[in-house]
Amino acid sequence: MATRADDGDLMATQPPHQAVPRSSGSDSGPGRRAGLDAGEILDRAIALVEDEGAGALTMRRLAAELGVATTSIYWHVGNRGDLVTALVGRHGERLAQQQIEGETARDRVQAVARMIWSSAVDHREVTRLAAAAGASSLHARQLELAMARELQEAGVVGPAARDAMRAITACVGGFIVANLIDDRTPSSLRRTSVLGGAESTGLEPSTLEALAEPADLPSLFEATLRAVVDSVVPADLSANAYL
Repeated sequence: MATRADDGDLMATQPPHQAVPRSSGSDSGPGRRAGLDAGEILDRAIALVEDEGAGALTMRRLAAELGVATTSIYWHVGNRGDLVTALVGRHGERLAQQQIEGETARDRVQAVARMIWSSAVDHREVTRLAAAAGASSLHARQLELAMARELQEAGVVGPAARDAMRAITACVGGFIVANLIDDRTPSSLRRTSVLGGAESTGLEPSTLEALAEPADLPSLFEATLRAVVDSVVPADLSANAYL
């Protein structure tokens, strides 16, 4: 559960995913391990993805990691699509268990946006899995709801809150994509190589030279995010004693 660091209020969060067993009966049947539950399965699946990538997540591999038959995985969480959806939701809830710090509304909104950015980059394999499954919104749901609550505290509600959210998350998402794409792009096809090696561009030599060098993405992210947040979140005037 994300919390407000300035007042300690508990922020609402969706209940953890609870898989419904496919049939009634004891966990001691064939292919099941006593005490195994959906939470343990999802936690092991998350660890497997983070350690070895989404390609390692198969029902057979996960069952072997847990020391059970594959039928036990199906019984607890369903098929692989169900497993991925539940995994993404659980991981997103875990990411939201961070404090939101900042003295002003703009600071706190930016802090949540920064959490979305850093969480996606630090847990890039789960981020990629969520994107491949079309579940990126589910992955970021709790943090985006936290952002919406911070916007509400700043007086940004209704359509204004919707548009503010879209502007901020589009900014964050673009930087996330830029960061993760570089990991998988051959150096010869990266933007620095393609643009920097272009001929007859009509550009100043200094510009072309700069395009051939990688940008400081984290610094650009911070500057761009601040500009976007400042454009959609009212300034905090409470610090001004004359107002």
